[in-house]
Amino acid sequence: MRDTLTHVLFFWKKLSSHGLFVALLDFVLLAFSAYLGYAIRLTIFIPSVYLYDLALAALIFPALTVVVFFLGKQYQTLWKQAGLEDYLRFAKLYLASCLSFTALATFRPFILLPRTSLVIMLFAGIILCGALRVSWRLAITRASDDKKFLNTLIVGAGEAGSLLARDLLRNPQDLILRGFVDDDISKIGKNISGLAVLSGTKDLPSLIKAYEISVVLVAIPSAASKKIRELYDTLSPFNVSVRVLPSLQEMAGGDVSVSRLRRIRLSDLLGRDPVDMTQRCDYLSGGRVLVTGAGGSIGSEIVRQVLKNEPSELVVLGHGEQSIYLLMESLSKTLSKSPLSAKVRPVIADVADEVAMRDLFESFRPDVIFHAAAHKHVPLMEPCVREALRVNAFGTLTVSRLAGESGAKRLVMISTDKAVRPSSVMGASKRAAERVLGEVQGEFPDTAYMAVRFGNVLGSRGSVVPKFEEQIAAGGPVTVTDPAMKRYFMLIPEAVSLVIQAGAIGRGGELFVLDMGEPVLISEMAEMLIRLHGHEPGRDIKIVYTGMRPGEKLFEELFYDLASVRRTSNPKVFESALKLRDGEQSVLRRLSQSLAYPSKAPELLREMVPEYIGE
Repeated sequence: MRDTLTHVLFFWKKLSSHGLFVALLDFVLLAFSAYLGYAIRLTIFIPSVYLYDLALAALIFPALTVVVFFLGKQYQTLWKQAGLEDYLRFAKLYLASCLSFTALATFRPFILLPRTSLVIMLFAGIILCGALRVSWRLAITRASDDKKFLNTLIVGAGEAGSLLARDLLRNPQDLILRGFVDDDISKIGKNISGLAVLSGTKDLPSLIKAYEISVVLVAIPSAASKKIRELYDTLSPFNVSVRVLPSLQEMAGGDVSVSRLRRIRLSDLLGRDPVDMTQRCDYLSGGRVLVTGAGGSIGSEIVRQVLKNEPSELVVLGHGEQSIYLLMESLSKTLSKSPLSAKVRPVIADVADEVAMRDLFESFRPDVIFHAAAHKHVPLMEPCVREALRVNAFGTLTVSRLAGESGAKRLVMISTDKAVRPSSVMGASKRAAERVLGEVQGEFPDTAYMAVRFGNVLGSRGSVVPKFEEQIAAGGPVTVTDPAMKRYFMLIPEAVSLVIQAGAIGRGGELFVLDMGEPVLISEMAEMLIRLHGHEPGRDIKIVYTGMRPGEKLFEELFYDLASVRRTSNPKVFESALKLRDGEQSVLRRLSQSLAYPSKAPELLREMVPEYIGE
């Protein structure tokens, strides 16, 4: 019996897409409404004196209404997915046909039609034709009894939540909306898009139990990460799927729809205030820009954001041909959609190769250099002191001196929080690079040299998040070095945007430090990632503590001396100085010695960076 009913409803639902069939049904129902008008007013058995008038009414009124519906494109509507707007359009067109018929019957009487019969006929028509359209909508749910529908709540009863609800009502997929949740007291108890605003977010646990909720949709594009984190903490004990609308910045004015929903990302939970990435930097417009390390996570994002500022020419330099190839491929797709005036030129070279770099600077003569080329993997650099110094410090020396000799206006170097009281070779080599930049500033005062220091970025190659995700996909375990280990994190686009903005602030000799927010426990991050992938930490995916690797610290710092830190015009960028402190010696002589005598490199590194605390 269930199978027969399912097939019947499925067939009925399919018929809703055939306009001629819908028109035929409208005609029959409207003719029947004409009969009802006479029958309810007179008697079920219509007196013979009214039969001719009934026949005329049952032909003219349906015919007129069907013509109006055709002109209004009613029969092109897919009623099984219709929304409120479609039903309002249907009502307006029906009203137009009613007014036309009434005017015709009043000013050019052609039938004997009592006024009561006219009113009954018109009301019966909209009820019957409206019920016909609603029946197709109901058939979707009834015909899909074998499909498991998921009870759903929408958090946020604002404009975005309302638009999302309407889209879901048109195309419910496997979700059945039970109502809204909103902290605006004035909305609680009201109906929006046909759904009740049940309560505030504090009552989510009780609502989940009462309505057996399986899916929670967060429709608050303007919500800060702190709010998303609060919702995540509230919902994480329950076995519910949480999906969110992207932020207003991500949607960039796009339509609110079911297709825009996505799962919560780790970046949503970091509790950071958003960075304004819409600022335009005039110092890049129309100039020649060089980006070293352009194939890396930071370098490639610098390239993309620099292009938005419309330089005249852009050189993307990298040592690995594959990374530069992939970058150029991605840029070609972007430029094909939105052509820019900049000429992008790829170069494969080593920043520590003075001959190759000199040739590049003499032929290109950049106005602005973003120096992102560096070895960054802490454990890999521990036994490779000379190589770390060759690329990170000597490469910086080569690029910065050539920038001064060629008359570049400014050079911005990417540094790291690991350069503060470094415990690793990589961190110490980057601290040496900062000091190199301070010394070169004295040699070439007409070029503004500056470094920008920040912590970890989410999603960069070889970083902890992709590693955790690979381990989760493999079924675990997730390996964490120490339960107490903390790190600063920010998004790559945010970090790069602030780097470019810092470049506009600098006048030479500055060390800028980005506001990284609060440090995050790596173990807590691992637990969040496991839950975001639908697993329970410790039960489905284990977390194993492996102990710290050589060169690692439990905590990273951003400043040497907080007393020397100053605020800038950008509230998320702080300023210190690159210049040497009193009593410190030049690093340049020791740097050249460390390259000439590899065995002495560790000893010379300690002389260049006295604060280095590595083994």
